[in-house]
Parts: sequence; structure tokens; C-alpha cells
Amino acid sequence: MYSIGPTDTQSFHLGNCPQPSVQEDFNVTEYMGTWYEIEKLPAAFERGKCNRATYSLLADGTVKVHNAELLSNGKINSIDGVAKVINESQPAILGVSFFRGVPDAPYWVLSTDYQSYTLVYSCSEYFGFFYIDFAWILARTQALTVDVISQLRDKLAAGGVNVNRPYSLQPDWL
Repeated sequence: MYSIGPTDTQSFHLGNCPQPSVQEDFNVTEYMGTWYEIEKLPAAFERGKCNRATYSLLADGTVKVHNAELLSNGKINSIDGVAKVINESQPAILGVSFFRGVPDAPYWVLSTDYQSYTLVYSCSEYFGFFYIDFAWILARTQALTVDVISQLRDKLAAGGVNVNRPYSLQPDWL
């Protein structure tokens, strides 16, 4: 696997997206609520810190997504979107959209205990020869133990995700 681009930012990878296994028996309802970003693989569309995501179940079964981050100028940047389960037989595989007319982005829940942590992966292929991927370790509180973070990184690696690149930590909370 080859990476194209600076090592401290989002990068493109030659080949096809890895296919890590997702959470079995995923329960969308239990997943609802606020999750704080603890660690992520670089994502160019996230410019701030103290990132958090709040999920709310809508009457039609879709999920309202509200993402917020603190920018360096002290302002809060936020965006709203909608997520939906792609295939009822694999409810941990969702698609999320923040803009009308733009295809859904993959949102795969690889692991969660619903109460303290979740590991999310997203990967999109382009032109049949490269891909861009993202991963987030989120928590219900603003911290996780080093052991849990290490286990979640190991799960990414076991699923074929290149974890030998910089992680972006979120140590400073409001």
C-alpha cells in the first residue's frame, strides 16, 4: 500500500478500500447521543478541536447528525446532516450526507460498547485506483484510557487500515 501526500495530513492511498469488520448486532437507538472525538486519522474537512457529534433518531428511522468543532479564532463551526442504515442486515454500515445532491459518505461502526467508546471508519474509492479513508475514536466523555485507545487502533490495523500515520489527538476541551 502506498500513500500519496504529506504524512501529517489526510492522504490518498493506491488500491481499494480496506474492508474491516463492523459491529455485529449494532443497535442504532443505543448509539444515539453525544460522542466526543478523542483521536482521528487526519481529515481535511475538520479544522478545529474539541470536535463532537450528536446523533438523534428521527421519526422516519434516519439519524440527525450534528457535528461541532472549536476553531482557532474561538468560534464554533457546526454542520448538520442525515445518516441512514444502508442495509438492514448490517445496521452498523450507514451512509451520511451533509449536502443535498452529494452521495452519502460511508460511516461504518467497527466497534462500540454504546456507553464509553466507539470506533468509526469511512472509506471512499475514486476512479478505481485510489481511496481516501478516515477513522475516529469517539467517547461519551472527553477521555478514554490508553488501553482502550490501543485496542481500537489494533482493531483498525487488523481490518487492513493503515494506522502507521499520524493520529490527531483532541486533548484540549472547552
